[in-house]
Amino acid sequence: MSINTHLLQTNGAFFQQLNRKNQYKQDSRECMVRTMAQLLDTSTTEHHPGMLLGKIQSGKTRTFIGVIALAYDNGYDMVILLTKGTNALVKQTYARLNDEFSKAIEEDEMRVYDIMAMPDNLRKYELSQKLAVIVKKETRNLDHLHEALTERYPQLTDKRVLFIDDEADFASVAYEYKRDQNVKHMRVIATKINTLRETLRKPAFLQVTATPYSLYLQPEDMTIHKGKVFEPIRPAFTELVPIHERYIGGKVYFEWSEKDGHLSSYLFHPVEEKELDVMKKMDGRRVKMEHLLTQKNISNIRQAIVNFIVGAGIRRWQQREKGQREQKYSFIIHTERGKTAHAWQAELIQGFEQLLIESAREESELFQQLIRESYNDLMRSVQTLEKTTKPAFSAVYEEVRRSLDEEYIVSNIVNSEKDVNELLDHTGQLQLRSPMNIFIGGQILDRGVTIHNLIGFFYGRNPKSFQQDTVLQHSRMYGARPVADLAVTRFYTTQRIYAVMKKIHEFDTELRRVFEQGGHRRGVVFVQRDLSEGILPCNPNKILLSELTMINPHKRMLPIGFQTGYKTHIQKTILELDRLIAKAKTSARYSEDNAYLIPVAQAKEMLRLVYETLEMEEGRDFDLDEYEGVLDYLSKEAESGAYIWLLTRTQRQIRRYKQDGKFENSPDTPGKGSGELAAARKVAREFPALIMLRQEGKKEHGWRGAPFWWPVLVAQAETSPTVYANKTVK
Repeated sequence: MSINTHLLQTNGAFFQQLNRKNQYKQDSRECMVRTMAQLLDTSTTEHHPGMLLGKIQSGKTRTFIGVIALAYDNGYDMVILLTKGTNALVKQTYARLNDEFSKAIEEDEMRVYDIMAMPDNLRKYELSQKLAVIVKKETRNLDHLHEALTERYPQLTDKRVLFIDDEADFASVAYEYKRDQNVKHMRVIATKINTLRETLRKPAFLQVTATPYSLYLQPEDMTIHKGKVFEPIRPAFTELVPIHERYIGGKVYFEWSEKDGHLSSYLFHPVEEKELDVMKKMDGRRVKMEHLLTQKNISNIRQAIVNFIVGAGIRRWQQREKGQREQKYSFIIHTERGKTAHAWQAELIQGFEQLLIESAREESELFQQLIRESYNDLMRSVQTLEKTTKPAFSAVYEEVRRSLDEEYIVSNIVNSEKDVNELLDHTGQLQLRSPMNIFIGGQILDRGVTIHNLIGFFYGRNPKSFQQDTVLQHSRMYGARPVADLAVTRFYTTQRIYAVMKKIHEFDTELRRVFEQGGHRRGVVFVQRDLSEGILPCNPNKILLSELTMINPHKRMLPIGFQTGYKTHIQKTILELDRLIAKAKTSARYSEDNAYLIPVAQAKEMLRLVYETLEMEEGRDFDLDEYEGVLDYLSKEAESGAYIWLLTRTQRQIRRYKQDGKFENSPDTPGKGSGELAAARKVAREFPALIMLRQEGKKEHGWRGAPFWWPVLVAQAETSPTVYANKTVK
């Protein structure tokens, strides 16, 4: 689509002032200009808006503020900024607009108002200025806005108005625990905005979101094409917000982390489910406050606290060595909603702090051991940075000892708006009162409120019905971050939650790729498995994001993180598998490059037998229904029949753990690109492939001394981007 930008005023006072102040990069400036040009050229409504699609914490606000400046320079008089419903976010947005447009405000060219604090006696002189009105997406705010426009200042209805709906994520409504109530609330808000629009002369609408999934959840009467493809809503246009070079996102946590020795491979620390139980409520039988530094059932939260103190100490030492200002750092604990749990966690943290202070002053052997373990852990990732100064243990030890003695640590419970407002600074961002700040609770984790210099996340919210737009936000993992800070960052959660987050990242990445390649003109397949009717279309509103699998060309699926059954228990099943695989190869329909085309039914039988021989570790999953459902779907994608390529290898001697102590996850790539996976992808064009690897399973390699088969399922090249829902909302 060609965009006519030559008629757009880009040298106006508002945009030029911001451009000088912020030194916009060319790609950001071009995104702002294209967005404004399309708002001028295209008719937009609340049901058919322009769309700015960014990533979480990636600079969406910066981009739409640039669009606001261009709007003022191109005939718009008023911007109505719709925000998510927290006072903290309104305060932060108000402070941000006042700062960005400070010169225009100083020169009486513009005014910024929170609708709930907008004066009721504005004069004609004030109303003639450019206006920005911040409105929470809730009933009272919208009623106030309607009253201001229609009763107090009806002259405003003749002005050109731009609505910007910030964080326009309908997914947040679809999966709340009070879903029906929230859907009803959403419709009330939409109705009020629609009524408001009808009073205005020529409003324009721009939605801003980080969640491409939300585009598939509206309107209610989505159409299904060819029986299964859901098309997103049709925005009048979609612009992708460019990602800046300091952005840390899902790739870092869930893709680069798979690379052995990469900085990202050290970020995730698994937490046992039972430790989260300990953190729910005080229980004197399970936690002895005088033994916090040695008790085993709280080892991860202890390690998290010590790592945070040591990590902040490393960074402050590095900054001092370079003659830079020493920064303050923050750490978040977010495992429960309830205030009782928050109070207990605060007591726990204060208990840790007190014992650490006493141990630091005594310089006890235990204290030295804790700091040494943390130093060794964090320096693994610090060492990956070539140009970063690496402190010796003695320097870090002294830094930490001094930090504790001088009481650098402060912890805060934040679980109500009152608490948040007391903690906000003049810019609407959370104050970092001391060099090391620990925040406990949930409210601060609402989207939008900025928390500076986060280097620790302890996350444990229950993922039974995860919603995509809030899960990753809760942990506040994403955003602009110096790589030197990332090197001392650690993320603590259960293996189960991490796996769900990884699925959601894959989901988000694939939907975004569809948009980037085909814009909003392409659809995505949403399917579910029905045991009686096979593969059926699945309404995107119904999927549980913790129960989905993203299927794309040559995607691989395999069980990871397991032990085999004992030899006496599984030997008979392994022999049965041996016979079944040999029979499948001899009776194959066709063979090519040591790959055999066999019926999908035989592959499903192999997977069922494998399933009987493996014991999954805590938080790890090998869902046979999911694998069979994906096989059913992939075989239906191949129009010439329900077949799959079988590739086998025997006498494999892979170890259970890699050198870094993590579970082996690539049994199919022993040759670094020349292994079985490469061979499978070569033949998996029309049909999927199943790699079956017969492992020796030796005790010295971490197994139980029993041979076993390790399966890897590979999707074919000719398949559509697909969301497969293993379970759905009833």
